[in-house]
Amino acid sequence: MISGSIVALVTPMLEDGAIDWPALDRLVDFHLEKGTNGIVAMGTTGESPTLPVDEHVAVIETVVKRVAGRVPVIAGTGSNSTSEAVEWSRHAKEVAADACLLVTPYYNKPTQEGMYQHFKMIADSVDIPQILYNVPSRTSCDLLPDTLARLASHPNIVGIKEATGDLARGKEVIERFSDQLIVYSGDDATAMELMLMGAKGDISVTANVVPDKMAAMCRAAINGDRETAERINQQLDALHRDLFVEANPIPVKWAVAELGLIKQGIRLPLTPLSQKYHDLVRRAMKQAEVI
Repeated sequence: MISGSIVALVTPMLEDGAIDWPALDRLVDFHLEKGTNGIVAMGTTGESPTLPVDEHVAVIETVVKRVAGRVPVIAGTGSNSTSEAVEWSRHAKEVAADACLLVTPYYNKPTQEGMYQHFKMIADSVDIPQILYNVPSRTSCDLLPDTLARLASHPNIVGIKEATGDLARGKEVIERFSDQLIVYSGDDATAMELMLMGAKGDISVTANVVPDKMAAMCRAAINGDRETAERINQQLDALHRDLFVEANPIPVKWAVAELGLIKQGIRLPLTPLSQKYHDLVRRAMKQAEVI
């Protein structure tokens, strides 16, 4: 079972937007050294919408090879095109990713039946463990628990990344599906509470900046050690908030560059973090004692 702090890895880029392959290797090494429990390559934090299929697959393959089996690698293969999601998931299996992460079909605004058919088609087509990803604030569609119930029995669907930020929804998902699916938080601000309720990990943006502390917080929360989890999480509260002052991954890429791990490269339509937010994010990093 994949559990703990699972980083939604940024994709390092040069100033012209080209992928910085040596920096990608360094980022993977950084996370392995700091105790990250799993890596999501080419999730939406990795700017997957702006990478063509050859780069998309190459990033996943590079991460898989660099990790070399030391932690699980989850490939972001979701799309608002069902056929494209199937294709990317097949590629992920070919390069030996451990699982796929499949976001709900953004922009299309499918019905619940449409989402059911979308995920069922992918699960029927590719024999690889699949984690569904519900983030209505970014996709304008919400995978409701009753629809999830129709999917939970599929042998290839193994988990749900619950990123609504709604703890009542998270509690319902855990209570209804924890015997069928692994429940992960996808919202750093509420992740600790969701893990204390029974979620098994956090697919995290904050872990890009403080992987060691996120791993320690997740471990404590999963083990039911509220006191330790709260003590660590208090240091990270500002990061959980301020890494979203502009659209993800704009602030987190700036913060990782501040650590000297990557350059300030990002692809249009995203742009570098606005100057007016630099001090805000820096203060959050200082509170977390990372700078």
